[in-house]
Amino acid sequence: MVSENARYAFVMMIQEKWWRRFLELVQSGAKVLSYVRGGNGAPPKNTSMIFFYVAKPKGQVAGYAQFVERKVGDAEDLWKKHAGESALESQEKYEEFIGDRQIASFVRFKNLCEASKPIPLKRFLMLLGMENLSRKGLYVGKATADKLVLLMSE
Repeated sequence: MVSENARYAFVMMIQEKWWRRFLELVQSGAKVLSYVRGGNGAPPKNTSMIFFYVAKPKGQVAGYAQFVERKVGDAEDLWKKHAGESALESQEKYEEFIGDRQIASFVRFKNLCEASKPIPLKRFLMLLGMENLSRKGLYVGKATADKLVLLMSE
């Protein structure tokens, strides 16, 4: 059995365009945001924080947020309830993104913080003792999460 502390935070890979859009939404006053994923198997399920690894061209852990919940369900119903939280700008873009999937996953978070000192991927992997980062993301413990927040704010 894995302790809750081992799943204190989740490192999620996102594209730069979504990261930029989330930052814009926060600047315009959004409190809770949702990262849309297709299907129902995508983590995180239960955690306290989310770290955002912004893939190419940045290749860095660029910020973090407080995890609210992951909602999985009917794609149309979720859009109706949480469209305003999404980085997707319209229902048409959402439908294009989801495709023919009937089930969607909305990873909801709040208090998004952009790192004043983002952590480059090589340094991040060295801290974790890993060689690469899974596209599906990974969980990290509280001590590691606290260290990441500290490094991003120095």
